[in-house]
Amino acid sequence: MTASTDQYTWLITGCSRGIGLGLTKKLLEDPANFVIATCRNPEKATALEALKDGANGTLHIVKLDVDDLDGIRQSVNEVAQILGGRGLDYLVNNAAVNQKIDTAFSMDVEGWGAVFKTNVVAPALLGQVYLPLIEKSNKKTIVNVSSSLGAFGYGYGELWASYAITKTGLNMLRAERPDLMVVCLCPGWVKTDLGTDDAPLDLEESVSAIAKVLTSLKPEDNGRLVNYKHEMVPW
Repeated sequence: MTASTDQYTWLITGCSRGIGLGLTKKLLEDPANFVIATCRNPEKATALEALKDGANGTLHIVKLDVDDLDGIRQSVNEVAQILGGRGLDYLVNNAAVNQKIDTAFSMDVEGWGAVFKTNVVAPALLGQVYLPLIEKSNKKTIVNVSSSLGAFGYGYGELWASYAITKTGLNMLRAERPDLMVVCLCPGWVKTDLGTDDAPLDLEESVSAIAKVLTSLKPEDNGRLVNYKHEMVPW
């Protein structure tokens, strides 16, 4: 099944678990959403695969390892075929990694290079290669899932230095074109494998709020870092 003209089309990275999986599930509750969910190993993404049973053709799963830059480039043709001539309304760069609790003076600088590739280089490339499909859409929206850890004054950033630095870098991927909507989104500190059980937000609470924010973006949100409450985060 390809997307119909009365649906919004979504491409979300990192959907095997966590926020990517939760957001996919939430969007599929509305048949107006047509979701292309990507992950590194679809054959192991059993929770994601299970969503297809009730999706009535509105979910497609695509193999995509965001650390494979050639794979990112090659994925465009497959996604274009799935869209069947439609544009891509929402590109959600969600996939991210973290090393561990570290500081500026203790981080593994060689390992940090891999974190930067996943968290900054991959979203930048995805925005570039999917731009022609985004330009064909109605919403023309790129969402970079960021964090308030990449901002000054919010605490903890100094204890997650390598991760925080990449999120600050991600915040700089702004659009130079006013016809595009490019936002960075802080989903909150969420109970996921990455966020740990210490996080105050349940996954359902976060993704429900995220879905509302992304479908109600305003022109003034362009180029900003906003949170799951649709508040601007100074950074």
